[in-house]
Amino acid sequence: MRRTMIESLTRGPLTEPPPALDEAALAELAGRVRDAAEARLGRSLSIRQVDAGSCNACELEIHALSNAFYDLERFGLRFVASPRHADVLLVTGPVTKNMRQALERTYDATPDPKWVVAVGGCAADGGLFRGSYACVGGVKDVVAVDLHIPGCPPSPTALLQGLLALLQHASGETRRS
Repeated sequence: MRRTMIESLTRGPLTEPPPALDEAALAELAGRVRDAAEARLGRSLSIRQVDAGSCNACELEIHALSNAFYDLERFGLRFVASPRHADVLLVTGPVTKNMRQALERTYDATPDPKWVVAVGGCAADGGLFRGSYACVGGVKDVVAVDLHIPGCPPSPTALLQGLLALLQHASGETRRS
């Protein structure tokens, strides 16, 4: 025990350094997302994250959007606890058989108009778990998907860029329900 404690004190932390953050670029990107949300919705963008059976790597990156580095709340973007208050569903992971009904119910509970964003490689087509007896497939196999953000996992900046692309390319017509 003593040896382990001395090694941990002399070796230092084994974590990675924080990402190099260009504060101006991040502020500009998040500001563009906020402006696009206000132009499309007349208010801020409300996001509900849904884990359909993932390994939690994508969730860690999504949750990083709320940390001190990214702090989405300052740009008017917010995560909501209920799908009834959401504009966007961020769905992660392959859809497992056990989570299929929960995802369908969440989708149905989200008011129209709504967008569905599949986050990560597993959400696109089942990823590593494709073909498993416990996996239905990707998110698009259960609900209609408006955007896929690739990556394993995608970075918080890629998530912001995906939300901006979603808002910029949304047509003026009624979105699918």
